[in-house]
Amino acid sequence: MNEAAGSLARGGRTNFAGFLLRLAARFPFLVLAARLYGAEELGYFAYAVMVVEFVAALATLGLKRGLSAEMARGGRDERHVLADGWLLGLALAALGTAVLWLFPGLMFPGLERAGAARGFALIVPAIVMADISLAGLAFRHRIEVAVRARSVIEPWVLTIAATLLAFTAAKQWGLLIAYWLSLLAAVTASVLPAVREFGWPDGWRPSVGRMAWMGWRNLPLAGADLVEWSTRRLDLFILGRFAGPQEVGLYYVAQQVASLAGKIRVSFDPILAPMLSKAVKEGRPHEAAAHLNQVGFWVLSFQLPVVLALGLPGEGVLGLFGPEFAVGGLVLALLLCAELAAAGSSLAEMGLIYTRPKVNLVVAAATLALQALLSLLLVPKFGGAGAAGALMLALVAGAVARQLLLGRALGASVGMWRWSLLGAGAVAFAFGWAARALPELPQMILTIPGVLLLFAALIWRFGYAPADRALLRRGHG
Repeated sequence: MNEAAGSLARGGRTNFAGFLLRLAARFPFLVLAARLYGAEELGYFAYAVMVVEFVAALATLGLKRGLSAEMARGGRDERHVLADGWLLGLALAALGTAVLWLFPGLMFPGLERAGAARGFALIVPAIVMADISLAGLAFRHRIEVAVRARSVIEPWVLTIAATLLAFTAAKQWGLLIAYWLSLLAAVTASVLPAVREFGWPDGWRPSVGRMAWMGWRNLPLAGADLVEWSTRRLDLFILGRFAGPQEVGLYYVAQQVASLAGKIRVSFDPILAPMLSKAVKEGRPHEAAAHLNQVGFWVLSFQLPVVLALGLPGEGVLGLFGPEFAVGGLVLALLLCAELAAAGSSLAEMGLIYTRPKVNLVVAAATLALQALLSLLLVPKFGGAGAAGALMLALVAGAVARQLLLGRALGASVGMWRWSLLGAGAVAFAFGWAARALPELPQMILTIPGVLLLFAALIWRFGYAPADRALLRRGHG
């Protein structure tokens, strides 16, 4: 077993544990927020968070993934590279914050108290600092810091604060204040470990020219990140233009439940990105393809059963958030299918970033344009289901294009699906579909654990090779 495969397994295990921790905190937040604040307040909150995260994505300038490439170049002290990233991100974040402060209606369209909520924009620098710090730590394979900050501290502070504030005079600001507090806690838990890991950047001096050059090198990646981010938020944005805050709130809950499946793929990003960048830089394209195929199979083997377990009893799952949310079963099913497509698309994109960044940007832009066109056609007629369907179709097209292009760039096959996944998925689907004959509560009690356990048993027995089992069993790679 080679060292690279062991590192992938260690990073995957650590981050999958983080996914489970995030699930344990995020799900209670969604249930409590939906029941304590209602769909309309959730709609305003979702739109505001989307806007500040969009500005933060602009300010990060692709460094969430590009910082690994900057450090892998060599020739400069890693502490200085991180300091440049921090300063560049903060400068751009300050600019974005100023725009939102001056025009709070961008965050809260149609809300009378928008002016009083302009302070929400001040969270943008915290998001940027946390993302860049965690990117630097990922280069050193310190994945546990991201797990602690993003999967434990941030979601639990959000959940606890939102619950407590719902019973105070500040309830109308409760969700926004809770988000503020959770991000401040997360940035503290990200920056301090980064300083301890890298040390203080002695001898570093800021340079406008050097940071501008860093930004210029990261523009293709920044563009791809921005387009990918927009692809995952365009549905909410367009729905917000055609529907009121209540429907946005309903869609947001379904989106958040579906995104729990997507977090499985993100679990492998921090460890996979540095390894891919090194393999490509050192002229080992077949090794890069092998890493992608292995991780892609692992991700899909974890993600597919989650999609089935949440999607088959979808109405019951959403009904946990309140009776008004149960109508979103179809929306949830479509969004979960979109997450499956997104897994293959995002992993292939990671390879294209280091081999054909400009081609990847073209594919990303084309995917976004396709989604926008489909959304404008489907949302006015089908509402949330139209937005989810447009997202799913666009992501499927993007995934196919990226995998074909990456295979050509690497000179090796890039295929993450295996027949064992389809076989285990078909059996688990049949089991879950049969359980739909039961009343809602018994259906959920039987379907969710039943689908997960049945799929796990089948894929472990017939899908995982001995090497797969050994990697996932090992505690130290």
